[in-house]
Amino acid sequence: MPDPVTLRAAIGRYPHTEAILSGAIASPTVKLDCVDLPVPSRAFAPMVREARYDVSEMAIATFLMAKAWGKPLVLLPVTLAARFQEGALLCRKDGPVQRPEDLAGKRVGVRAYSQTTGLWLRGVLAERHGVASDSVRWVTFEDAHVAEYSDPPFVQRAPKGSDLLSMLKAGELDAAIFGNDTPSDPALRTVFPDVAAAGAAFQAQHGFVPVNHLVCVRQDIAEQHPAIVAEVARMLCSATAGTSLPQGRGALRPAIALAIEYCAEQGLLPRRLTLEDAWAGLPPGIG
Repeated sequence: MPDPVTLRAAIGRYPHTEAILSGAIASPTVKLDCVDLPVPSRAFAPMVREARYDVSEMAIATFLMAKAWGKPLVLLPVTLAARFQEGALLCRKDGPVQRPEDLAGKRVGVRAYSQTTGLWLRGVLAERHGVASDSVRWVTFEDAHVAEYSDPPFVQRAPKGSDLLSMLKAGELDAAIFGNDTPSDPALRTVFPDVAAAGAAFQAQHGFVPVNHLVCVRQDIAEQHPAIVAEVARMLCSATAGTSLPQGRGALRPAIALAIEYCAEQGLLPRRLTLEDAWAGLPPGIG
């Protein structure tokens, strides 16, 4: 039997990916050489801009933007991270923001305008609370992972060397969107008074928990080695079996469709995508 094909992979460390990272889930045809990532987002820009990896975890907003700009990436129907987002939007306890509706006209910080947590939260704010994206004064700290993208005119860059949390606590921001690094600070509270109820309302309306990270592969690998890509998808789905993470094109359809809608509404795409665009290049029989 020939040696397995080795693919360079960038996969974040979660309880459900430990078996992949440790090699406990293995294949006779594919070996995933996983790089050590401090946080999964460190892989996104190198994958989009340089195709640095063969397989990479990828934020849904970044992937859709990359696809719209013609980057040679193929999406796999595999979810690695999903969560309700409302707990990531914080304000000061003594600040002017009491509820989501108060954010219109306010200064809201976020790592990047294209950050996926921000994508979902802006969608919720517009859809359920009447706060349009362009009614907020967004303050960002870094560029999008897709180099071709430029922030809209209602987005400004924070002063060089400044920090999201420090600006929020100092009153230089009225609210801020965090991610996996959401702080626990007695001086702060969530903008949504009841984050559990807000998340439940989103799920009741749309039927899913917002998806943050999926997986993509280089387009040339998908074209030249479809069986290898199918095996990678099988391994990843095996790792996430038993979790509530949606896997497969059917299960992911509502999340991908709404993410496309939100991206278009928020000015993140140079052209309108369809569901077929999102899955373009995926070898037949996967998902």
